Formats: sequence, structure tokens, C-alpha cells
Amino acid sequence: HTLPWLAPPPWAWDAITEMDEYNRPIHTYQVCNVMEPNQNNWLRTNWISRDAAQKIYVEMKFTLRDCNSIPWVLGTCKETFNLYYLESDESHGIKFKPNQYSKIDTIAADESFTQMDLGDRILKLNTEVREVGPINRKGFFLAFQDIGACIALVSVRVYYKKCPFTVRNLAMFPDTIPRVDSSSLVEVRGSCVKSAEERDTPKLYCGADGDWLVPLGRCICSVGYEEVDGSCHACRSGFYKAFAGNIKCSKCPPHSQTFVEATSVCQCEKGYFRAEKDPATMACTRPPSAPRNVIFNINETALMLEWSPPSDTGGRKDLTYSVICKKCGSDASQCEICGGGIRFIPRHTGLINSSVTVLDFVSHVNYTFEIEAMNGVSELSFSPKQFTAITITTDQDAPSLIGMVRKDWASQNSIALSWQDPDFPNGAILDYEIKYYEKEQEQLSYSSTRSKAPSVIVTGLKPATKYIFHIRARTATGYSGYSQKFEFETGDETSDMAAEQGQILVIATAAVGGFTLLVILTLFFLITGSKNNISGFSVRFPGTKTYIDPDTYEDPSLAVHEFAKEIDPSRIRIERVIGAGEFGEVCSGRLKTPGKREIPVAIKTLKGGYVDRQRRDFLREASIMGQFDHPNIIRLEGVVTKSKPVMIVVEYMENGSLDSFLRKHDGHFTVIQLVGMLRGIASGMKYLSDMGYVHRDLAARNILVNSNLMCKVSDFGLSRVLEDDPEAAYTTSGGKIPIRWTAPEAIAYRKFSSASDTWSYGIVMWEVMSYGERPYWEMSNQDVILSIEEGYRLPAPMGCPASLHQLMLHCWQKERNHRPKFTDIVSFLDKLIRNPSSLHTLVEDVLVMPDSPGEVPEYPFFVSVSDWLDSIKMGQYKNNFMAAGYTTMDLVSRMSIDEIRRIGVVLIGHQRRIVSSLQTLRLHMMHIQEKGFHV
Repeated sequence: HTLPWLAPPPWAWDAITEMDEYNRPIHTYQVCNVMEPNQNNWLRTNWISRDAAQKIYVEMKFTLRDCNSIPWVLGTCKETFNLYYLESDESHGIKFKPNQYSKIDTIAADESFTQMDLGDRILKLNTEVREVGPINRKGFFLAFQDIGACIALVSVRVYYKKCPFTVRNLAMFPDTIPRVDSSSLVEVRGSCVKSAEERDTPKLYCGADGDWLVPLGRCICSVGYEEVDGSCHACRSGFYKAFAGNIKCSKCPPHSQTFVEATSVCQCEKGYFRAEKDPATMACTRPPSAPRNVIFNINETALMLEWSPPSDTGGRKDLTYSVICKKCGSDASQCEICGGGIRFIPRHTGLINSSVTVLDFVSHVNYTFEIEAMNGVSELSFSPKQFTAITITTDQDAPSLIGMVRKDWASQNSIALSWQDPDFPNGAILDYEIKYYEKEQEQLSYSSTRSKAPSVIVTGLKPATKYIFHIRARTATGYSGYSQKFEFETGDETSDMAAEQGQILVIATAAVGGFTLLVILTLFFLITGSKNNISGFSVRFPGTKTYIDPDTYEDPSLAVHEFAKEIDPSRIRIERVIGAGEFGEVCSGRLKTPGKREIPVAIKTLKGGYVDRQRRDFLREASIMGQFDHPNIIRLEGVVTKSKPVMIVVEYMENGSLDSFLRKHDGHFTVIQLVGMLRGIASGMKYLSDMGYVHRDLAARNILVNSNLMCKVSDFGLSRVLEDDPEAAYTTSGGKIPIRWTAPEAIAYRKFSSASDTWSYGIVMWEVMSYGERPYWEMSNQDVILSIEEGYRLPAPMGCPASLHQLMLHCWQKERNHRPKFTDIVSFLDKLIRNPSSLHTLVEDVLVMPDSPGEVPEYPFFVSVSDWLDSIKMGQYKNNFMAAGYTTMDLVSRMSIDEIRRIGVVLIGHQRRIVSSLQTLRLHMMHIQEKGFHV
């Protein structure tokens, strides 16, 4: 067999077929002109198309004879040959010109054979691989130059590498050719498999050796499809999947079915329905049956209706009732709706409880009440409504109308009225109802009041304004009709002068008497208080103010009335719900002050169904807040305890909690603004510390921010008890609080003090300077405890002045007596604010460098990238760095944030941690070099 390669000169390289050691024929090109000097024998391949390759690999298998085993060779024998190549767009007609070829390498043998080996048929085969690239033209020629060796070229394999087609995370990635530069990766975006959609952009990186690296993102099966063996399969009949995701199809809920594949929602059976807001996972339901067992009772002027729930609720819990009132004559078919004269308490539709009270009904009338049960799918059904009816005849006699009404006197804000009893009361008069409204506002709204006697003083009116009055009487048998309209006008300022003078005299007299009584009572308590142990009582001396724990009171509810002001609920206007607390809803609204000025407030409400302990715990916070008066402590406006709902009213902070506010405005503030926030928090904590109050839960989430960026400490009064918890968190009645903000001695020994608050303040500083980042990132609580015990402390956030990080480290001293007091912290921050240039120095100036040559700098050196990543708890990215070619700390130290993102670090917190560590590393290396150390 003759190979069609070009061999100039033609007699030099011979195409020979011989047998290998296994007696299999092999084709070789051989040359062995070792007896003659100055050999220049070439062998050129045919034209080879490069296809999509940018870099090619040439694998050569050959044998070479040891020159020393060849007799009579006079220095002309060689043991190497040369490999050349030539790029060309043309496959034919290219004349061989050696000077046009480029040398790839000189090829030497690892193993050579001798005459003895040849006799024993032991051929020592050598394999060498060389790479060529980049290849830019359509193809190329290879050429082999012999310069006087005895060699046999057994095989030449030419190939290129590629990352093969693959499917990862339901995304398909095509064949991809690596880049010529072996240190860079090719980013390839995947396409989702059939019936899948992107959740995060799927990406893979093609490495130089044809391996896929760093998988990112994923696809998920679409609605109606589930993942099976790396592809998305349609949900079969009787199953559904309502949401995109890699979850399995679910069996249809009760009373629903599917008859086709790939269904997102199961269809309801006949007679069953699904409401608009019902999830697809919910069973189909139907309207309820009619209520049962309606009974009534007439008590004085009220008619009470009660009934039992329907026997079939339709499978739902959102059951409500409606009551329709009809007035019927002797013929039951001649009924009409009762109209607006009759009243239902609480209402006639949307009733949750199975009872209602009917007022203002008329005597001697047949009333029919139809009671219907409804649920969330009643409106979807076309079936006739199911209701229960009851007919009641009112045969009581109501009193006759009120006659003449006269005005006895009028002031600026009041009118006194009187009248005669009805001519025919038909029983004892229980009371009178007086309805009134401004004459100009007749169609808009009205007010009402009651009186036991046939007279009344109506207050709260506008000066010099005309009012319309109606009056009716009430007996045990019901109400009379309203009287006719009576119009009266309030007085002006001059008409009130005499009355006001009299009132002033009475008030002055009462004030003198009251003051005298107060002095006597004060002396009495001071005397008796020293003799008796009165729980919760304390004497305050001028110039001092000490915090009093509400739990020291024999009755803790007394502390609320001592330290918090009671607010009339009519002064509070709730506008909207802004959140939910442990005890109930948190709302924003307006509070009317005594000067008639409204201020914005936040209102915490105590939800219904509470027990005494919950009410006491809820008001405990108000008992604490009421003792504080400082611009950086949230201000208590007052409490509502004498009516429901029970409320705590505090000043409104427009920007909410500090942590979420900072995350929302990441990077928007100057360092001075951030230091100003920290100074306000420290000032508030100094005030609390001076009063002897330990906060125990100081964190950015418990700092509130107003529209002027003023920070105020909040969240007081929660009981905190440490318990054996695998996550080493302590528990409050408000939930578990992570140990990330808590001093080590408070976790281990329950030693809470102002010093433990100082530790927490250091964490708050870190939160502020990192714009609300989570302390210790994704480390587990147990890892945080162990790391702190071993001396680890949070590194400075990006752009953090060195002076602030130094203060954080002081706050995190293990020995609590070594931590700064809040007085010292406020003083230190004041100095920074007065001298802003001190904030320009970054972390490099707090690195402690050795003063003597040869000393080791106080900073850990890292032998490898792996050690460095482990030290900053980022070991999960080792493969990413290695695959991207960042194998030494020298290369890593030059990385930019964009390069960190490109290798697959997508979480913002992880990017910041790595960049922060690199900044510190670069600065440290720079200082070492400045000191004369070799890096």
C-alpha cells in the first residue's frame, strides 16, 4: 500500500508495509540515510481542512534507532527530526517550497531501539503531541524534515478539541470550540429543552481541554410539564401542574378532573366551582344549603334572630349570611322590601355569626325574614338560592309623637332643649333619642345623643350655626316616630361672656382645692412609702432619672398608667395598615392634639381574643417607652387601654427600619451622613445606658429613620430568655433573635449589660457602613460562635474609613470591660464629624506593620488561593478560580469586580466579601513593600 504523501527527494522517505509485534500489518514512512552527511529529506501530508478548529493537535507515533547501535557511522547520524506546517486556503496546486513552512518543533524520541531489539522484534514506539494555533485559513499542510536519522513514522493523528453537546439543568449547550488562549473560557448560553423556560439564564464555560465548567442558571419545566430524566414531560390525564418549576405533577384535587395532557388547572365537576382567588391546589366546592332552626326573641325594642349553620357548607370555610326583610299584608304574595326604616345590628349582609338584632321595626306589621347562607362560590352557581324564612307579627303599641320642643338657652357650642312627654306613651318612657345636624349639611350626615329626661344639653356645636333637631321616645314596646323638624341656632362670642366668667371662677376655686389635696396626698405617700414595701413605687430626686422595670410592680398594669398617657380613641384616625407585629396590626394614622393640630403617628393594636398575659406583655413596652425622653429614642404619644382595641401610639417614622432603608438606598449617602446616623444611635444608647436600661436587641432592624434621616432606637420591653438551642439563638416572646448581634458572654452566660449593648452597636456600625448587609453573610449561627471564639472579626466593608472599623473592633473586644462606653463612642464620633478629613483614611492605615526588619507583619499570608478562600469562608468557589486560571495569589490580587462576576460569583454579598478581602490584601502587600519586605 502506498500513501499519497509528497516526499522530496523521492528516494529519501519510503512507504513500507510491515508487521508489528502482534503480526498485524502497519503502514509506515521510513528514512535511514545515516551514512551520508547533510541530509535534508522532506515528507509532506495532503491538505487538511481545519473545519471549526482554532487550535490543532498533532499526535505522532514513531520508532527511532539508536545511532550508537549502527556501525561505521562517522558522526552523521541524528536522533531527531523536525515538524513544520503551512496554512493554505487552496487544497491543490501548491508547490512544495520548504522556506514557506513554519517550524513547530524538533521532535526527539524518549525510547530508541538497537540492532538487538530489531532481532527480537521489539519496536519501542514513541508518542509525541504538539499543538499549533491559531489557524486562520481554511486548511494546512504538515511536513516532516529528516536531517540524518533512522526513523519510521508509524502514524500521524491530527485533531482538535471541543466541548461536546450536553444538557445541564434542562438547558442544551451546543458543540463549542475552545479559545486559543488556554487561560480564558468561552461563555456559552444554553437554550431550554422543549416545554421548559428560563428561571435564571443558563450558562456553561468551555475550557481549553474541551471540558464544560462552572454551570450557572437553570431552566424549569413549564406549567403542565414535569421533569423526567433531564427532559420535560406533559402531565398525564388526571394530573396537573399549576406553576412552572422542577416539581412533579399533582393528582387533581377532589371534585375536579382533567381529560387532556399538559394541564395547569383541573376542571370542576358539574355543580362544583372554584372561586377566582382559590388556588389550583384547592378542591372544587359548591354553595351551602339553607340555614336551619331559625328562632326569634323580642326584648323591649329589639328583635333577635338566631339560626343554626347549614348542614352542608359546600366544603368551604368562608361562610357568611344575609338577612332580607319583607313587610307582608294579609296576602302573603303581596310583600315588599322593608326599606331603610329598619336597622340590623351589626348589619344585614356579610354576617359571620349566626345571629342578628333588628331595631326600629313598626308595630302591627307582618315581617318575613329570609336568611340565606353564602360562600365564595355562591355567585358562580345558577341554581335557585337556598334560604330559610320566618314570619313575625309585631303587635306592641309604640308611643305617640313628641309635640313641641323649645330652646331653653344657647352658647357658642351648646344648645339646651326641653319638651313634654308624648300624649300617649303606651308604657313607661325608657329614654329619648335626639337626632341633629347642621341645616346646611342635612343630606350629608347627622349625629345623635340620648337622654333619660325630657331635656338635653347638646354640646360640641359650631358657633352662630343653625341646627335641625328631631326627637323620638322609646318604651318597652318600641320607638315612636321622629318629631317634626325644630330649628335652633347657637350663640356667638358675646353671648358666652357671662357664662365663661362664672366658669372661670369655679375652675379657679377647684384648682386651689385640688392643689392643696395633692400636697397632702404627696406627703402621705412619702411617709407611708418609707414604712411599707409598695411594689413599683419610687422617689425621684432632682437631677437624676433612673429606669424602673415594670415587672417590679405588684400589678404591672399600674406602670402603664404611671408612665404612659391615656388617649381618647376619638382623637385617633387610622389611615392604613403598614405591617404586622407580634400582637396585632401596625397602622399609620393621625393623632389630634389638644391644640387641634394633627400629627402623623404609628399605631400598634392588640388583636382580639387576647388573654391577660398578652395584654400585659403588649403594654409592657409602653411602660418602658414612657420613661424615655430623648430625640434619638422613639417617642411614646400615649396608649388606649379603656376601650377596644387596646393601642400603643408612637411617633411616625417615614423611612421605616434602618436596615431595609439602607438596602433600598445602597451607595446613596456620603460617609459624613452615615457617621451622623451612627452618632444619633450612639447618643440614644448613651441616654439608655445612663438611665440603667439594657436594650439587649440593638440591631439595624430595630432602628427607625424619619424623613430627616434622624435615627431613633426602638423595640423595647420584650422578655428575653436564653434557651438550649442548636442554633445558639436566644428567644423572646417576639421570636428568636440571631446571635449575630449578641456579645459572647450574653450567649454563653446570659450576662447582658451596657457592654453587651456596645458589642451590638459595633455590629450596627458594620450594617450601616455595608448598607444593610447581613452580618457574617451566609455563615451558620454555630459557625459564627466558633469563629468569634477563635478571634475572627468582621472585616471592614468596602469604602469604610479605617477609624470606623477600628471603633468596631474596640466594640468587639472579648473582655467586656475593655469595650468603650457609649459616652466615649459619642465623643469619638463627634471628633470625626468635626474633622471630616480623618474619614478619608481607609483600612490600610490601621494595619499594624513591624518596626524592626525581619519581624513578621500582623496579617496572614496565604500559601495558596485555596487557603485564602477558606479563610474568608468562600471555599465553594475554589473550582471557579482554578477553572478560570487564577491559580496564584499574585493573579488573584489583580482581579477586578467584573472578573469576579465572570467566574461565577453572582451573589452580591459574596462579591463584596471577596473584593473587601482583596483590597486589604493589596494594601497590606503595598505596606510590606514600602517597609522593605519582599513579597
